[in-house]
Amino acid sequence: MNVTFLGTGTSTGVPVPTCACDVCRSTDPRDARLRPSVLIHWDGANVLVDTSTDLRQQALRHGLMGLDAVFYTHAHADHIFGLDDLRMFNWRRGGAIPVYGSAITLAAIRRTFWYVFEDVEAGGGKPLLDLHEVHVPFQLLGRTVIPVPLQHGQLPILGYRIGGFAYLTDVSAIPEESYPLLANLDVLVLSALRHRPHPTHLHVARALEEAARIGAGRTLFTHIAHEVSHAAVAATLPPGVELAYDGLCLETA
Repeated sequence: MNVTFLGTGTSTGVPVPTCACDVCRSTDPRDARLRPSVLIHWDGANVLVDTSTDLRQQALRHGLMGLDAVFYTHAHADHIFGLDDLRMFNWRRGGAIPVYGSAITLAAIRRTFWYVFEDVEAGGGKPLLDLHEVHVPFQLLGRTVIPVPLQHGQLPILGYRIGGFAYLTDVSAIPEESYPLLANLDVLVLSALRHRPHPTHLHVARALEEAARIGAGRTLFTHIAHEVSHAAVAATLPPGVELAYDGLCLETA
């Protein structure tokens, strides 16, 4: 299984409009972060986690020619606002794309993109989606997908585990009952917003605590704000923990 980080930034992306901080002016390409998303590829299938605001740019950058499914973690703007760009993948596929998420997330998507689900004039076309509510493990394209309940402030959200890989973004807390779902991971992707504590996201120190408790073979931090310099922070992380960056590709079981 291959994983490509399409975006590792927070809701604003990095650089941030109107900001002239050192990271926003950085020439290190690892400090340039699109909105958060990963592409998971196995046995010829492409599965996208979240349709970020930057989906069009991400698809062009990585030559993405087809999608077989989309997983949604939650329905905040930076994770769903690229949904309309799924139209092009419908055309390529010749039909609807299966979409998976919690009941709360799918209901929010229906409200936000009401025109997709109502009988209104299509104009230039509209996305064709086959919605699937998930709350227990399910089978997809020969793999078992395990939804992992998480908290994003007061909002219940989902992470996803496939084999030895788990993707947990926008996390502020991991419920006790979710830790067994994260045992024996080869690769953990976990959000780590900034250095200072935040009410709805793990900050770097708390993310390190969670990484140590979960004990994956390799942990990568994502959903990173402009307060975090890749080079400076990467040098301080313990063995087995890294900062992800846009375009990073990895293999896992």
